[in-house]
Amino acid sequence: MQVKARHSHLNGEEYLIVHHGALWEELLDVITDVDAEACRTKVSKEKTRGGRMLYSPIDMNASFKRGLTAKGWRERRNTFWVTDDENLLRSIQGRTEAEQKAAIVATGRKPIMSYNQTDFVKDRVAVEVQFGKYAFVAHDLFVKHLSFYVSDIIDVGIEILPMKMLESEMSSGVPYFERDLLNVIRQGRGVPAVPLVLIGVSP
Repeated sequence: MQVKARHSHLNGEEYLIVHHGALWEELLDVITDVDAEACRTKVSKEKTRGGRMLYSPIDMNASFKRGLTAKGWRERRNTFWVTDDENLLRSIQGRTEAEQKAAIVATGRKPIMSYNQTDFVKDRVAVEVQFGKYAFVAHDLFVKHLSFYVSDIIDVGIEILPMKMLESEMSSGVPYFERDLLNVIRQGRGVPAVPLVLIGVSP
């Protein structure tokens, strides 16, 4: 697999180069080591492409997971408590899990445990490999990465996406770099309020 395009949001790539140069190169090496052609294992059942061999999102995700896990990247959860009171939620944002729960209980409301999960985190850098449905990318960028950043767990988030040329050889509904690049830049310079790097990959 090769990196065909990338976009630095709020100086995400610059931060990585300056503060985590070795980690950045490590990630690029993992991408290069993924054998895309070995992942062309899915037989299409779509009417317009019936029987055609497509790239398998499951196999590509598994290849990335093997590579990143071997380098020490690990899954991480950020757990928090919520309720239906807006003012209360605003007042407990940023507190510890225990403090959040206690504050909700103190008002007589029922605390609801929730969490965000990121597949790969290492040295305060998070990576999401997204070959699933296109709607998941917005959740990664505007919820997962932002939540981990606001909670002081990461300093930058990385989203790995297929380029359009790869997406066209996959099942329908898969995201692609070019579309999500527009989704980010049309929000304006400061949204989402977390340093990010979008990476577009192809065989």
